[in-house]
Amino acid sequence: MTGAAGGPADRSGYGDGTRCVHAGLPEPVPGEPFLPGPVFAAPYHLDPAAGPEATPNGYGRPDNPTRRGLEAAIGELEGGDCLAFASGQAAITAVLLSVLRPGDTVLLPADGYFPVRAFATQTLEGIGVRVDFVPTAGPYPALDGVRLVLVETPANPGLDVCDVAELAARARAAGALLAVDNTAATPLGQQPLDLGADLVVASGTKALTGHSDLLLGYVASRNTELLATVRAWRTTTGSIPGAFDAWLAHRSLATLDLRLARQSANAAAVAAAMRDRRDVSGVRWPGLPDDPAYPVASRQLRRMPGIVSFDLGDAGRVARFLAASRLVFAATSFGGLHTSADRRAQWGDDVSAGFVRFSCGVEDTADLLADLHAALDAAGGR
Repeated sequence: MTGAAGGPADRSGYGDGTRCVHAGLPEPVPGEPFLPGPVFAAPYHLDPAAGPEATPNGYGRPDNPTRRGLEAAIGELEGGDCLAFASGQAAITAVLLSVLRPGDTVLLPADGYFPVRAFATQTLEGIGVRVDFVPTAGPYPALDGVRLVLVETPANPGLDVCDVAELAARARAAGALLAVDNTAATPLGQQPLDLGADLVVASGTKALTGHSDLLLGYVASRNTELLATVRAWRTTTGSIPGAFDAWLAHRSLATLDLRLARQSANAAAVAAAMRDRRDVSGVRWPGLPDDPAYPVASRQLRRMPGIVSFDLGDAGRVARFLAASRLVFAATSFGGLHTSADRRAQWGDDVSAGFVRFSCGVEDTADLLADLHAALDAAGGR
């Protein structure tokens, strides 16, 4: 891993907050800004004699110093080298299409992000890739003959968790690759590469950047050859983030530790409060001691996500709840500063009509709980 200026960046001995604030920053130079501004460029000046070999920048699709600074920062937090993409979906599909070939088998989460499953059945199967699905919590079949296993843990939206270290060992023994979608946990909540995963994929749109103002994805790995394959795919297809989005994302990383701390604390309070209400069912949060995911989550996650799921019975009650709330926004995506809720059945997820994915923001916990209870009371019974 290298810093944005190209020098070594070993901050492994520091705490999460310090690492987030300093991740990917260039060496201090008097008169230069802490975080350099975005570089807006398509072509760059080339050396007339040596050509592109004389400079790291030749053309904006493969080269941009702002994007490299962001990649250095995320790489420091994930513990590997990083490639940034235009969205999380772009990052995941880049891995699937660069790694898989006709005749290969891929194992995907049956309860994970719906667009990934749709892409698999609509595109991967169409080019001759065998696609099998398994619930995040397992049980997992024998992995002999499988080329790639992709897991999303905690799963979106159901919040189940799988044992990454155990699955990584099984994949390695079978000659398969393991990719972990780290969107919900973020690199501060979970370190898949340390647990044995070959690849990390994630949407940076959500909790990683947390301000609900950009789209971003990334792939991280310690396998140089594997990452080079993904990089070549990105260069050819052009699925890169713009310079300003990369700059916004890097700026946002500095507060990641602070944001996650409040979001996780709010999620703990919301989960406990929802468990005490008779008009709410199916409460899930991996941090609850009696949650099915808790045994694995409590030893694997460094911090619990700011997402809670529960069921309000039907679509009408969800709509009344959201209309009555003064603090909870009706919105898809999750992980932002503002608390939001999403009725996932409207997007095609295989959940009940009243299932709610509740994303805790950074509001004061007492205010959030008071608003939540008032809105549920106003929504009426099931």
